[in-house]
Amino acid sequence: MPIVPTEKIWMDGELVDWDQARIHVLTHSLHYGCGVFEGIRAYPTDSGPGIFRLRDHITRLFNSAKIFMIDVPFSFDEIVEATRTTVRVNGLAECYIRPLVYLGYGEMGLNPLPCPVSVSIAVWPWGAYLGEDGIANGVRMKISSWQRHDPNAMPPAAKGTGMYINSSMAKIEALKAGYDEAILLSPQGYVSECTGENLFVVRNHKILTPPVSAGALEGITQDSVVTIARDLGYEVEFANILRSDLYTADEAFLTGTAAEVVPIASVDDRNVGSGRPGTVTQRIQEIYHDAVRGNVDRYKDWVEHVG
Repeated sequence: MPIVPTEKIWMDGELVDWDQARIHVLTHSLHYGCGVFEGIRAYPTDSGPGIFRLRDHITRLFNSAKIFMIDVPFSFDEIVEATRTTVRVNGLAECYIRPLVYLGYGEMGLNPLPCPVSVSIAVWPWGAYLGEDGIANGVRMKISSWQRHDPNAMPPAAKGTGMYINSSMAKIEALKAGYDEAILLSPQGYVSECTGENLFVVRNHKILTPPVSAGALEGITQDSVVTIARDLGYEVEFANILRSDLYTADEAFLTGTAAEVVPIASVDDRNVGSGRPGTVTQRIQEIYHDAVRGNVDRYKDWVEHVG
């Protein structure tokens, strides 16, 4: 999906013009993929732009940096305020937000510890990641031939930049085969996650989602959906799922900040349920859509207004 330029990007404490947000060709993270990032969304609310679960996202950003032993040169509160400022100065009622912590110019080689650490925050308008039709009617999925990272090879708990080569390979394979999205399995053969989303299955009104031990990232949207589903009275369990469980599920859906809540119509050319969005998925989708816009009283604390 193409990026629509906005006016300002926050870089290391300063707001710079979009076209001036530049780095050197010898920036360490460009060569070795060592960096961490977040994907966050701001939505229009009755009180102006509201950022959905901002502090939870920034907490995960700092946790990812800790896993990679990257010392973020700004405090948690400074990054939170910088995010709010960047949305505000660009005058966007609704946008995608990309904080990035990366290793800068000045050192080369596989030892990242001496490298300078930089932080940037960019925002831009971005529609539904898997398309409005996918949200309304569901997407076609393929089990990828590429496995999700082994946790002792790459830490799936971290949202690391270079790690997403794994997701890109799976995404390319799925798209070239005519599907919308891919599902990765763990080295043990369990369903892990999609290329950038968590996954849920519904069976007999019970909802299952893969645990972190299967290589799934702890998703902010995933956590929101678990809370919504339990508040609706559904039993939700973090449990290992086999690919055959996807084929025989009553419903399935994926969740992510970029994708939001998207029904899964089929997996490996097998319809999931009727092949249409199910009632459980649609109910959760509806409440999530309202919650991110500050329209559900019990979830209002999930939305941080830009001011």
